[in-house]
Amino acid sequence: MVDVATPSVSLPRIGDSAPDFTANTTQGPITFSQWQEGKWVVLFSHPADFTPVCATEITEFAKRSADFEKRGVKLIGLSVDSIHSHLAWIQNLEKILGTKVRFPMIADGNTAVAQKYGMIHPGASETVTVRAVFFVDPKRVIRGIVYYPLNVGRNIDEVVRFVDALQAADSNSVSIPVNWKPGDKVIVPAPKTEADVADRLSGKYESIDFYLCKKAIEPKK
Repeated sequence: MVDVATPSVSLPRIGDSAPDFTANTTQGPITFSQWQEGKWVVLFSHPADFTPVCATEITEFAKRSADFEKRGVKLIGLSVDSIHSHLAWIQNLEKILGTKVRFPMIADGNTAVAQKYGMIHPGASETVTVRAVFFVDPKRVIRGIVYYPLNVGRNIDEVVRFVDALQAADSNSVSIPVNWKPGDKVIVPAPKTEADVADRLSGKYESIDFYLCKKAIEPKK
């Protein structure tokens, strides 16, 4: 007997264009490329409505909406629940936790969007999405992907920090060191020529070695 392997699915990767889609949401039908409006997007999935960990995550995203807005970031959530379930859950969360969800929630009942983004991991569950986060830049390029299991909630502080790091790297043509947060020094790109090496050792930077130099950047206003 010959084993037939399950066909592999091509999942979006960092640097790929975020797959476009049209879907129904709690704020009406959207086409992602049009809805994005040239802004950064954090697209995230949760396993199911009316579940405890998801309730804590959705409400925390909602509480932090202003932090994302001031960074020019649009939030959008997704699960395979129906639009009626989403609407009822949003009302319930406002009632029991006092938080209004103002960003759209995609009702992906046929899993079309989840499949495009690789949000269903059969080893975890064949019927619900894992906790995926996609960071999409204004050119609709995927800049970061983070997956969490069904039983561990995300750290929204880290989601915000990741946005800050991506934006700081882009705005200043630098790299971001471990545990960086706004106000910390950043990494000067590694030298590629002898002139670059001389520049790194010129005293302009905090030079740990010729390939590891740091500098301060202006804080984002």
